[in-house]
Amino acid sequence: MVVVGFGAAGACAAIEAAVAGADVLVLDRFAGGGATAMSGGVVYAGGGTPQQQAAGVPDSPAGMAAYLAMEVGDAVSERTLRRFCDSSVDMVAWLAEHGVPFDASLCPYKTSYPSNKHYLYYSGSESAGGFRDVAPPAPRGHRTKGKGTSGKVFYARLAEAAKARARVRTQTFVRRLTMTDDRVTGVEATVLTGLAARLHRACGKFAAKPGLYVPALRKRLSRWALALERRGRPVRIAARSGVVLAAGGFVANREMMREHAPEYRGGLPLGTIADDGAGIQMGVAAGGATAHMERVSAWRFISPPSVFLSSLLVDSRGQRVGDESRYGAALGHDLVKYHGSRGWLLVDKGLVAEARAQLSDQTVWFQRLQAMYLLRREAVTASTVDEVARRAGIDPAGLVATVEAHNSAARDGKPDPAGKPGEFVRVLDSPPYSLLDISVKPSAAYPCPMLTLGGLVVDEDTGGVRREDGTVIDGLYAAGRTAVGICSNSYVSGLSLADCVFSGRRAGVHASLRRTRAHG
Repeated sequence: MVVVGFGAAGACAAIEAAVAGADVLVLDRFAGGGATAMSGGVVYAGGGTPQQQAAGVPDSPAGMAAYLAMEVGDAVSERTLRRFCDSSVDMVAWLAEHGVPFDASLCPYKTSYPSNKHYLYYSGSESAGGFRDVAPPAPRGHRTKGKGTSGKVFYARLAEAAKARARVRTQTFVRRLTMTDDRVTGVEATVLTGLAARLHRACGKFAAKPGLYVPALRKRLSRWALALERRGRPVRIAARSGVVLAAGGFVANREMMREHAPEYRGGLPLGTIADDGAGIQMGVAAGGATAHMERVSAWRFISPPSVFLSSLLVDSRGQRVGDESRYGAALGHDLVKYHGSRGWLLVDKGLVAEARAQLSDQTVWFQRLQAMYLLRREAVTASTVDEVARRAGIDPAGLVATVEAHNSAARDGKPDPAGKPGEFVRVLDSPPYSLLDISVKPSAAYPCPMLTLGGLVVDEDTGGVRREDGTVIDGLYAAGRTAVGICSNSYVSGLSLADCVFSGRRAGVHASLRRTRAHG
């Protein structure tokens, strides 16, 4: 069996197929890791995991499914979502068995990503207004235990487990699938060796970081990588047990982004230069259908510091964007889709003082820098709400009306006009007032990370790639962000990695079953 891509989905597919007895060859364009190694290492899991139990957190598969049903929508069937939730405890155990470390330290405040003191937290909109009434809120963000952004630890442990069971060949760019009588039989690829391979590996490494934050450098390194690939040795590899496409999304492909999600401009492509849609394009060339290609997750987190959840997020008309306690990707989606990508946080003197006090304890280094940048470089300040609106270029009458309606409800103990839960509501009446510009725009200091959520349509029982007519392409599977999955409608932190594990394992198991059937 050939696995294309060595991130979380590819590693999980390789492990399961190899355990089932398949001879597995994993091919990766660069050195492996992909967006997984760059991520925060958060896995969305619940239903009563050991970490939840140790932290004294009650949860159930039914409660997890009730919440996720509101986020997932029609991306997958109710049966698949329930299977995902019912197997969540087992998934965490499986990851732990393969060396991924988790911890039960519960974060006591709402945040987009916990500090190195905490590894279990509310990673979605579970406790936001409109959600907690449908399903009992529970923290389900299981951050891999490791300092900084711990995706590198998550990936390293999975990669080690995969390499112990399967062959892995890096610096190998899969260009196309080979087919015989509508059946996928292998791949054609370009292999780099020697000095060319080492240079190519360096291009991929530095295009990820610091290239992620320096677009000009990333673009140049991408061109160099392509030039090296043109000099590689072409090979054909047979895949009697099938091919699993786990090559990531297409956020690094500007043409595909313009075609499918033209509104999402100015964001930070969260992935590597290998997230260029090559896996999706190969599947389409083989006859595969796609869906949800317009869905992009744009992260506009406003916490930490957690006190920012008590600010007011407004648009250019001075009107509320929505409940500020919702997950950052939900806020980012609304800013892009309905507010021209423009947004400001209204804060007062007291809130700013509390925010500064929370920075040292609630943030990891990059969050601290971003919050300080907002407070210093993206802030417009004035003694009245009317004047701060004028200085920021926001409709003064609209903002004054919004603040008065919010403060009046807060003083009278009435429901917040935007539906924000009471624990996050506070009267904002302590001048001077500031508007912090959190608009989605190109910015290295305060970027808006984005990743694509759509991909190849797959059979939800096997991971086999479907054609437009619903039939399955023999010998072809897809997983992770190359495929439509649990998070293809709406992303919350940890849901993509969890789906990579879920879909990767599924594809690996069923590809190995195909091998068993083929060999009698």
